[in-house]
Amino acid sequence: MKSVDLIDNVSVAQSDITSQDLRAPSCDHCIARLTSMCSVLEEHEIRKLSEISSHLTKRPKQIIYSEGDSADYLYNIREGCVRISKMLADGRRQIIGFLFPGDFFGLDDQNGYSYSAEAITEIDLCRMPRKKILEKFVQIPKLGHKVLDITRSELQNTQDQMLLLGRKKAKEKLCSFVLAMAKKTSQIDNIPQSSVFLPMSRSDIADYLGLTIETVSRQFTILSKDGIISFDGNPNVTILNAKQMTLIAAGG
Repeated sequence: MKSVDLIDNVSVAQSDITSQDLRAPSCDHCIARLTSMCSVLEEHEIRKLSEISSHLTKRPKQIIYSEGDSADYLYNIREGCVRISKMLADGRRQIIGFLFPGDFFGLDDQNGYSYSAEAITEIDLCRMPRKKILEKFVQIPKLGHKVLDITRSELQNTQDQMLLLGRKKAKEKLCSFVLAMAKKTSQIDNIPQSSVFLPMSRSDIADYLGLTIETVSRQFTILSKDGIISFDGNPNVTILNAKQMTLIAAGG
């Protein structure tokens, strides 16, 4: 893991002011409509939710919010990829997760966001005020139930991440990561079925897995030479031997 470049962060923060679009989002052609928390809603309920939503876009490397900022909004990803991360006391960065269309984030307590969120690719978001979305959970109970289900799933992912960081070897970590990303990105329409969409950098992957960039690159090369994956050209990877990759990920 490495320290985040402060100069880059300053320039990104200064450019954030150009990325705001406060119009209500159009739900008609939303690619995340069938996978997000909105998937359980009828059309008239979608319209009610869109009344409290605003449209937000960001360019790659732009900050959505920083750790410690007031947790005023909940975000739902319509398009693109987001990374969430936390800075350690010694200045190193720990990436907590990568989010894709259909994922929501920002439901922290009112004392502030516990992590930072940043765009990896160009992103398209729905932004909903925290207080108003909590009211919608009461007015539309199945929306609250859906968010609870998603939260349970995220808790399981967090537990899996603890195992990943604490017990697995480098190759096992990387295989586990690629398989997890294959599952998350399989529902993105423009990604070929056999491909895994990996828009994040090797540095991002290293900071997520608790490895060095050199180790991540070396393990990717080994997996490629062993015929387990192939590189389709950045950012896609194809899994050639899913059975073997699953076996490695499980410690076999």
